[in-house]
Amino acid sequence: MGKSKKKKLPLAYQPVGFVLGWAGGALAGMAFRKTWKVLRHEDDAPDALDPDRGWGEILLAAAVQGAIFAVVRSAVDRTGAKAIARSTGVWPAKDGGGRD
Repeated sequence: MGKSKKKKLPLAYQPVGFVLGWAGGALAGMAFRKTWKVLRHEDDAPDALDPDRGWGEILLAAAVQGAIFAVVRSAVDRTGAKAIARSTGVWPAKDGGGRD
């Protein structure tokens, strides 16, 4: 019974993971906008196709955004996995691994 439960839980976790991912993305977007406003005193980060922005500005924005998204995504994934493990006794990732 334990093995079948472990195989079924990652599939059952997918909707929860999707909702957590969506919420994490929204949270990361808000955090990035606030961070960019503090760093550059601008409401909007530069778009890669904006001809009036330089390479440094574009790459800085991309690096900051990527770092924030990665941290928030990992924190949300980990929090969700720990909550599932506490409530079911089973870690929700296949073979103990996470995202690639």
